[in-house]
Amino acid sequence: MSELIPCILAGGAGTRLWPVSREARPKPFMRMADQQSLLQKTFLRASQLPQVKRLLTVTNRELLFSTQDDYRDVNQAALHLEFILEPCGRNTAVAIAAAALYVQQEHGDQAQLLVLPADHLIHDQEAFAAAVSNARRLASAGYLVTFGIQPDRAETGFGYIELGKPLEHNGYQAARFVEKPDAVTAQGYLDGGCHLWNAGMFCLQVDHLLNELHLHAPAVLDSARDSLAASRRLHGKDSQQCELPSEIFANAPDISIDHALFELSHKVAVIPCTLGWSDIGSWQALRELEPSDSQGNQVRGESVLHDTHNCFVDAPTRLVGLVGVHDLIVVDTPDALLIADAARSQEVKYIAQELKRRGHDAYRLHSTVSRPWGTYSVIENGPRYKIKRIVVRPGASLSLQMHHHRSEHWIVVSGMARVTNGERDFLLDTNQSTFIPSGHNHRLSNPGVIDLVMIEVQSGEYLGEDDIVRFDDVYGRVPQAEAQA
Repeated sequence: MSELIPCILAGGAGTRLWPVSREARPKPFMRMADQQSLLQKTFLRASQLPQVKRLLTVTNRELLFSTQDDYRDVNQAALHLEFILEPCGRNTAVAIAAAALYVQQEHGDQAQLLVLPADHLIHDQEAFAAAVSNARRLASAGYLVTFGIQPDRAETGFGYIELGKPLEHNGYQAARFVEKPDAVTAQGYLDGGCHLWNAGMFCLQVDHLLNELHLHAPAVLDSARDSLAASRRLHGKDSQQCELPSEIFANAPDISIDHALFELSHKVAVIPCTLGWSDIGSWQALRELEPSDSQGNQVRGESVLHDTHNCFVDAPTRLVGLVGVHDLIVVDTPDALLIADAARSQEVKYIAQELKRRGHDAYRLHSTVSRPWGTYSVIENGPRYKIKRIVVRPGASLSLQMHHHRSEHWIVVSGMARVTNGERDFLLDTNQSTFIPSGHNHRLSNPGVIDLVMIEVQSGEYLGEDDIVRFDDVYGRVPQAEAQA
């Protein structure tokens, strides 16, 4: 059989899981109780399938380095890693089309894509592998194969797939795709036994997929092809990147693969599955995966609960006390606190949407922000000053940059720093410091073998993260105004 290439779609803000999931560190990077992220679990699930030698990920440049960090911890099989970097989100149709064209160019017409969302949980790996094996046979026969989850409740938050005539390899023709139903309709689907939850996972042979896109979604295919033709590619020993151009990709149709293709094609098959699957679409869905105490409470972190029932508390860094409450979701992060009625956890997305409307940083960023070179944390933010804790990995370097409106004072608290400050290049040891006036070109690097930890004190009339001009960057970021280094 032809080569199977898992393709992980890693993007989306996951607004219903705010404040842990945010635009710059979305739901796939959430840690479960075992401290593995959803992205890592998806990677392991795909890498453990037979004969998988490489893995393709569709993400964006801002998330690339966090993705690579997560993969590094679990890529024990040393899979070759390939990345398609989108300049903006345009839904799944063009993302999958670009992945198919890329794989066709790199690995041939007969290669098969196993498209997996990065943020789902699957507990039964054996059942998953069996479903993939059946899907591959149907894909080889010319079908566009999707995976349908056997429903165990009348769920109104998922789309459904109606089963058609039986096919070989435990598959069925997909009769139709149904949008999220009301409660009565969902109950009818459950009772009837002819509908499955649409899991958004697909097995697709490249040549068959591209033929169907040409017939039913030519605008999507053309946008993907034009973007790929103008892409910037970087080939390394163990990985490669394909960065799509914003000026072309931004004009692609913003449409899902379901609407663009699967609802129109007559060659769609579905594999019914019972996988222990969850899309963890809300805090309520997450808590259903964890055991409760005798009062129905679930707690992550330290808490004291008195006369409290059926509450979920996620507060890893701060003591939480609850008295006389019930059916609450409490999620604490260093810069934001969520308290919600457990029955209304789907509405958390409205908080994130309002923060975005206001331009509030808490929609997009955590107080600790990941960067390709390490992290920074905002310790204090006041009028005309900001204090950060900066951690630079061994061998890593920030961009050569300049700020128009702020000066910076750097104090090394651990490790060693190599500093460019104007025309000077020098080393700073622990407890040493330097002052960077506004308008000075500067760069910070870690020449050592341990983390460089330093305190940065910013002062000036404007302290926004967009006050940055880049002159040189080892991570391929263009010199334009964007978030810190």
